[in-house]
Amino acid sequence: MTFQSLEYAVLLLAVFATYWVLARRFQNLLLLAASYVFYSYVDPRMALLLSAYTAVNYLAARRIEDSPSNSHRYLLVAIIASLGALAFFKYAGFFVDNAAEALDAVGLTSFDSTLKIILPVGISFYTFQSLGYVIDVYTKRTHARRNFVDTALFISFFPQLVAGPIERASNLLPQFERRRTFDADRTVSGISLLSWGLFKKLVIADNVGMIVDNIFSTTDLGAAMLWVGVLAFGVQILADFSGYTDIARGSARLLGIELSLNFRHPWLAASPTDFWRRWHITLSTWLRDYVYIPLGGNRRGRYSTTINVVITFILGGLWHGAAWNFVLWGLLHAVLILVWRAANHLSLAAPKTITTAITFLAISTSWLLFREDDLPFIAENVFSSNHETMLALALGVTALLYSLPLWLHAIIDQPRFTRIWTRNDVSRTVAFTTLTLTSFIAILILRADTSAEFIYFRF
Repeated sequence: MTFQSLEYAVLLLAVFATYWVLARRFQNLLLLAASYVFYSYVDPRMALLLSAYTAVNYLAARRIEDSPSNSHRYLLVAIIASLGALAFFKYAGFFVDNAAEALDAVGLTSFDSTLKIILPVGISFYTFQSLGYVIDVYTKRTHARRNFVDTALFISFFPQLVAGPIERASNLLPQFERRRTFDADRTVSGISLLSWGLFKKLVIADNVGMIVDNIFSTTDLGAAMLWVGVLAFGVQILADFSGYTDIARGSARLLGIELSLNFRHPWLAASPTDFWRRWHITLSTWLRDYVYIPLGGNRRGRYSTTINVVITFILGGLWHGAAWNFVLWGLLHAVLILVWRAANHLSLAAPKTITTAITFLAISTSWLLFREDDLPFIAENVFSSNHETMLALALGVTALLYSLPLWLHAIIDQPRFTRIWTRNDVSRTVAFTTLTLTSFIAILILRADTSAEFIYFRF
């Protein structure tokens, strides 16, 4: 079930209509039931996997808290079970295929892999979320919950289940545990955020996505067309992923739940580090807190810091997919951050406008490795002679025009402007209503003929 489907609209409306007449305990039971309906709508078997994650991490957290002397053993069980399931479903095929290629390369007996494993939607997201909860209990950042329904809902809450934000127990669980009452202002803002997310997905991402797909399906691109495709993909993935997050946050807000901010206008980033403070914020902070800092962070000298940055970003790349292009994509981002740090260490300062432009171009270039997994195809076309230059220019201008609402939103969402349209209830209501109506009218007029699945559903 996808956010842009009629089925999701029916589910959300049914839950919303029933939710606010129930007591807190029954609200959570309703949300849990809706979450499993949402996740198992296409394949009911996926509910079994989600249930297993819930049971293992619920019991592990309980045992960690109840048996401190053996807490490290229960933590290890949770880590092995969670990451083992993720490794099997997401990376088994990758390792088998590469093993076959390695054997063939050294002249040993190889084999043709016939391993086909269905990748459960959202497994990377709820693996990190559930594992983060157990680690937080182990490190005493939070306490183990006794209420199984609340814990199960934390792991499976349907608005953010399949593509985030990756929530922390300290943020989401207390919201499930306290009484929630209907708030008209929150409902209006939730509808506005939801409609804005649908606009970004159906109008921007899906229309630009057709340009991107047509470009990358061509065998002989030439450099001009390839780089237009990369820049267009940057527009598509931002609108697609931040659109999903807005729909998730808007849906949750209708139910009195506030999810974490996951995007903060990443095109305005003034450095690669700043980009990761703005892009997929909940993943970057998860990797920082559960990988980079435990490895030693920047506390053990420049050499160790470099190694820790590289490891963290390679793991971040692999989290996105089991392919070498994602490994290289993560490594490239590590290099960008290390080079930027070295430049700062040498006091090679530049105006913020310049650093923002350089960051935008560097990040845009990195999307080539994210979008295309055929590395020989990249090598053949990245610097080849230009073909269809005028067509490439026309497609580039089209993608730029579709990106204008994103730029406009980045401008009006700055504090000096938000103070204007949020100064009182009337101006806030007018702003939210205008955004909602404009988004729905634009969707009716400008939406793409077909809507692809959200890009991050693959992860």
